[in-house]
Amino acid sequence: MTAMMTQPQPVRGSAYSQRNPAETRERVRERLAAARTSRPPSVDPRARRGRGAATNETARFEIVAREDFDDGWDIAEEVAPLRTEVAFEKAKTIITRNDSPDIGFDRSINPYRGCEHGCFYCFARPTHAWHGLSAGLDFETKLFAKPDAAKLLEKELAAPSYEARTIALGTNTDPYQPVEKKLGATRGVLEVLARCDHPVGIVTKSALVTRDLDLLGPMAERGLAKVAVSITTLDPRLARRMEPRAATPALRLDTIRRLSDEGVPVSVLVAPVIPAINDHEIERILEAAYAAGAREAGYVMLRLPHELKGLARDWLREHYPQRAEHVLSLVRDTHGGKEYDSRWGARQSGTGPVAWAIGRRFEIAAKRIGFNEKRVRLRTDLFRKPGKAELQGQLALF
Repeated sequence: MTAMMTQPQPVRGSAYSQRNPAETRERVRERLAAARTSRPPSVDPRARRGRGAATNETARFEIVAREDFDDGWDIAEEVAPLRTEVAFEKAKTIITRNDSPDIGFDRSINPYRGCEHGCFYCFARPTHAWHGLSAGLDFETKLFAKPDAAKLLEKELAAPSYEARTIALGTNTDPYQPVEKKLGATRGVLEVLARCDHPVGIVTKSALVTRDLDLLGPMAERGLAKVAVSITTLDPRLARRMEPRAATPALRLDTIRRLSDEGVPVSVLVAPVIPAINDHEIERILEAAYAAGAREAGYVMLRLPHELKGLARDWLREHYPQRAEHVLSLVRDTHGGKEYDSRWGARQSGTGPVAWAIGRRFEIAAKRIGFNEKRVRLRTDLFRKPGKAELQGQLALF
């Protein structure tokens, strides 16, 4: 693990084409897009074992396009696996605000950028372009952590104008990805929220969330915490291809069971639903999650913004070559003929006959099984600003 990370440098076996200053911005975009589409930088399968993305395309904002060529220096026995690097980010604020009408929260915290779980479909992958990094393998091997997350949160909660509403954890990348075991940034955030009696909703596909049951259990008793566990498939072989470093399906079901046993309200997210890949499992996933203790459920259709279009195509061609074009055709059918429709209200559920059929199947199964009969609403009236919370805690000792 490293504390600093530099911008990616030219690597052996790569050729870079520089941007011509005389070109128009539109022409540059077209040229770089053509280069990425025709020759996406490949990585030896032995080096990316245990990783989700098949390629490592140049970030869309960069002024260079990279293509691979064989320089004759690669020696088979010298191929080493890709290692995960972590850089510490000096953030100014920690709470992110949004006003999207199709999202059920207006603030969130993401202690990490990038995610080692390596889910090929992750909609957060394109955000790595803002760091000059690829949405492909860079996203899952070059991570950013915010070690000051807890201190920043205390400062923001203490602001005179702050009003408590549920803070969502894990809306961009998983707050309980493997690096959390060592760094504990998510744990620090939860400790602050627990001290201040502030409501929190967590989305994860990691069993590591059960480590914090000592905080989540008491918070749930006061109506301050709930957790959503994402389950994409019950097939461990498919899960390994889709989400190579995430918890197995069986372990996620056990996580739901342990959270529920401790009184923490649990939801299951069937997300994303990929036509002709995992859509046939919707009913089975819901039944298994309900048996484990989940009582709310939701789903999200696969969406492919920006670089995800190429990454999904590469993944499908590698793992399902005979089915790849059919799957992509169905995905386009769910988004008005495009790989992605960014309109609010349509981007997560999709449109058209395929999306409609999947949505109705989910709704019928969820109702039959007993999901969503009661929605858990977290309390905000217990919130105490950090200074007051610590003072009251000290007075309670006497």
